[in-house]
Amino acid sequence: MLIAVISDTHRITKYINLAKKLIKDADILIHLGDNVDDVEILERDFKGPIYAVAGNCDYSTKYPKEDILEVNGKKIFYTHGDMYGVKSSINNIYYRGRELEADIVLFGHTHEPLREEASGIILMNPGSISLPRLNKRGIGFISINDNGDVSTSFKEVRE
Repeated sequence: MLIAVISDTHRITKYINLAKKLIKDADILIHLGDNVDDVEILERDFKGPIYAVAGNCDYSTKYPKEDILEVNGKKIFYTHGDMYGVKSSINNIYYRGRELEADIVLFGHTHEPLREEASGIILMNPGSISLPRLNKRGIGFISINDNGDVSTSFKEVRE
């Protein structure tokens, strides 16, 4: 099962359309907020299920602030990250992941890609496809096979 993870799209259609090409082979798409209504653009060509959460720039009540998804026996906790102070530290979101017994914790908000593992929990931030802080427009990918083995990667969105 291949999961594409996008965050902080900020209504910049040019980069959303570039990202659509990179996610076309994914089975699941997760949008981590900040202009989560961009899901409407992404879902036009995406064939699998799309899950999304609202970020600090989202005022719609259509999406929750955080959610949990289970894929091939792995529990994925996903949120935008603003409620956990991820711009200062990932400690709060890490402990929330532990509390929820998550195997994978996904968040955005910082516009910087990150992948760390602590005590068996994978923490991943795909960065931003539209307004990156490190000049790398990124999409995260998580592969979970039928045995529950997990691998992660990043792909850069290029013009």
